[in-house]
Amino acid sequence: MSTANALSQPSEGRLTQAERRDRSERELLEATMRVVSRQGVAAATFEAIAKEAGYSRGLVTQRFGSKDGLIRSLIAGLHAWQQEALDEANIPAMDGLTALCTFVDLHCRALGQQQEDKAYYMLLAAAVADRLEMRGAFAESHEVERVLIRRIIERGQEEGSIRADADADATALMAGCALIGIRMQNLIDPATDIAPIRDALIQSLRARLAPQ
Repeated sequence: MSTANALSQPSEGRLTQAERRDRSERELLEATMRVVSRQGVAAATFEAIAKEAGYSRGLVTQRFGSKDGLIRSLIAGLHAWQQEALDEANIPAMDGLTALCTFVDLHCRALGQQQEDKAYYMLLAAAVADRLEMRGAFAESHEVERVLIRRIIERGQEEGSIRADADADATALMAGCALIGIRMQNLIDPATDIAPIRDALIQSLRARLAPQ
């Protein structure tokens, strides 16, 4: 999901109705990320998003229905981007332990490169702090992440690259929480050197999971 991609789309007159809908939804999500990244969560009203994208406020409501619907669409886009990154890295072809460490490495290296990622964690922090209803959408998103990591670990256990007695679910949750912490630290202090933190996490996972 990038502005460059949106601008490279065919002219409006050549698009089908479905294509116009997809295009407007994508541009509204991109506008949301820009507003959140520049001005913060409180500024991300439907009116501000519509103005940023060059659409009417009514279209934002029509596309997403509510702030929760908007957040869920943003999360879906982030998961799609993540899956593309994992496929590009050829994660399925790696042994489980290598795949897990590569997963962590990819997430850490992506910090600051994706506007979606920054917007997501700013929205997450606001949802938790203000006890907003959209917390449920983030909980579901993190559950998807936990299951993804757990499956990588379980695959490694089946093939022997990860200790069979390791608690796959607890380890997946631990790794996911560590990545959330790294991202939040990056938001708090963008000057933080993430490389040694990333390396320490990977070393810890290898020490914990590598067969004896």
